Amino acid sequence: MERSGRSTARARATDKRTHARPPRIVVLVATRKGAWLYYGDAARRAWRVAGPYFLGHVISHVVLDPRDRRTLLAAAKTGHLGPTVFRSIDRGRTWHEAARPPAFPKAPAEAHGRAVDHTFWLTPGHASEPGVWYAGTSPQGLFRSEDGGVTWAPFSSINDDPRYRKWMGTVQDGTPDGPKLHSIIVDPRDPAHLYFAMSGGGVHESRDLGRTWAPILDGLEVVEGFDRADPTYHDPHCVRLCPSNPDRLYQQNHCGIYRLDRPSRAWVRIGTRMPGRVGDIGFPLVVHPRDADAAWVFPMDGTTVWPRTSPGGMPAVYATRNGGRTWQRLAAGLPQEQAWWTVKRQAMSIDGGDPVGLYFGTTSGELWASRDEGRRWRCIARHLPEIYAVEAAAIG
Repeated sequence: MERSGRSTARARATDKRTHARPPRIVVLVATRKGAWLYYGDAARRAWRVAGPYFLGHVISHVVLDPRDRRTLLAAAKTGHLGPTVFRSIDRGRTWHEAARPPAFPKAPAEAHGRAVDHTFWLTPGHASEPGVWYAGTSPQGLFRSEDGGVTWAPFSSINDDPRYRKWMGTVQDGTPDGPKLHSIIVDPRDPAHLYFAMSGGGVHESRDLGRTWAPILDGLEVVEGFDRADPTYHDPHCVRLCPSNPDRLYQQNHCGIYRLDRPSRAWVRIGTRMPGRVGDIGFPLVVHPRDADAAWVFPMDGTTVWPRTSPGGMPAVYATRNGGRTWQRLAAGLPQEQAWWTVKRQAMSIDGGDPVGLYFGTTSGELWASRDEGRRWRCIARHLPEIYAVEAAAIG
């Protein structure tokens, strides 16, 4: 009887674990004039807002550290402090500025140095490296912190490498708000295996923790009349690695949607299967956490005049469930006409729920959510400033 009682207790414990409630979700929203956090219940039906934080300041990115689910970093451009990073270890209740934010070394008076205009992208380091973060800046620079974002230093040699400086171009090259280093990716299997992208400047890979880098350009198109062998003319908008298959990457590019399956170094354009009237030009892209064949994009009007609006004023998310062979329009609940906003490259995110939850923020300050992988959408916030970035994270 005693053994049976212990077995029953174990069974009950197992049953509780098996049927544990899904984790709550926080959606982190960075805007042109501050940041907001939206806390969802386990069903992702009810939402509670916290903020604004840093009201009036440009916030390019807010990210929750998945290793402790409490530390937040916010990339900010402030009127009095200039470009900096803020850190919270209590999920936003208190914030402290980085003691040494990302910055290029001061150049001699006779030289033409560079200055960070803003930190654009934040990526937590590998699960085995608590406290490590990476940052990408505008103009393009790559930085690393080993103390949880308190101090930052240039990472590897690319910031001053003559080849990379050439590929980075200049601040006059046309990217709105300046050229950017973004899409910093750490292979979950190997902290020394890294990727990043530059707009413009291409996608680059290191297998030795940044000591050396190599462009990955094969198969990518460039604007007609330019040399596709020159990284300068490549403009990746967003690159994502599949958590369920780290040998697969997707890319939303200035010239279409692509997929890369390693060890190949050749990207395959998969956006040609998108409807012709819509095309495959856009900025954000997200991938399913458990299915490497599933990805979502938000296309924009990519005609020759580049209005950067939803095609025809009818916004929609498009999904693939087969690695890009076919695409499905997902617009239930979204405006059906006269909606001319679009979505920036960081302003679309995904949670780990089952079914997966999707989130995106618009240039008109609306935050949209789907509890069912995009089949139906609901607006959960309106009248925010222009949304620059959206991240979704589990908080237990």
